[in-house]
Amino acid sequence: MKKLAAGNWKMNGTKASLAEVAALLSAHGQPACEMLLCPPATLIAAMAEAAQGTALKVGAQDCHPKPQGAHTGDISAAILKDAGASHVILGHSERRTDHGETDDLVRAKAEAVVDAGLVAIVCIGETEAERDAGKTLAVIGTQLDGSIPMGATAANLVVAYEPVWAIGTGRTPTLSEIAEVHSFLRGRLRGLIGDEAETVRILYGGSVKPSNAVEIFAVPHVDGALVGGASLKAVDFGAIVEALSAA
Repeated sequence: MKKLAAGNWKMNGTKASLAEVAALLSAHGQPACEMLLCPPATLIAAMAEAAQGTALKVGAQDCHPKPQGAHTGDISAAILKDAGASHVILGHSERRTDHGETDDLVRAKAEAVVDAGLVAIVCIGETEAERDAGKTLAVIGTQLDGSIPMGATAANLVVAYEPVWAIGTGRTPTLSEIAEVHSFLRGRLRGLIGDEAETVRILYGGSVKPSNAVEIFAVPHVDGALVGGASLKAVDFGAIVEALSAA
């Protein structure tokens, strides 16, 4: 199983930002891990064209659960695939919080992604209040059960654990806390999809940066990272790619 370094640009980036992609590919053109960037939808086609013939894959940050229709402002998985996307991030805590997305909706989107022949990156994670109350495993277990698509396999599913309180805050869980959650998720996946769970990649996300990447990637069952702000700059994301390639 190749590990995965995935970058989520969120609501950042213009055409000028594609210079960072060129710099990334110049310095890290053949990493030992898989490399993915998920820019705003307006940049997917241009980034996919820039990445053609390279090791970089391009993904999206969300999609609609329907394949087409009267859904003004929304984008389907089929349209994203046509633009050059190979992966779609789903159920990110910012979507769950800002847009009220439920596990059922995340699952419907994930099934649409799988049906379109793309890879679903399903995000789960607890809030600070839930962690302080000792509910972390219960919360993420429920989210996982309710969010992954029918027919999930290692080829069409990636799970990303992102503690909500660590996203963009500079704070991270301890290594033992990360290990506990990722081990729990591996076991939970076994119960849901059987032996296929052994090669489903489980990413850690939440203030991953060059300074902490090496130690996080040494944790068992951490199969890569979903990186936010540090993915916007080639030098930072490249260092994370190198750390994961060496893990």
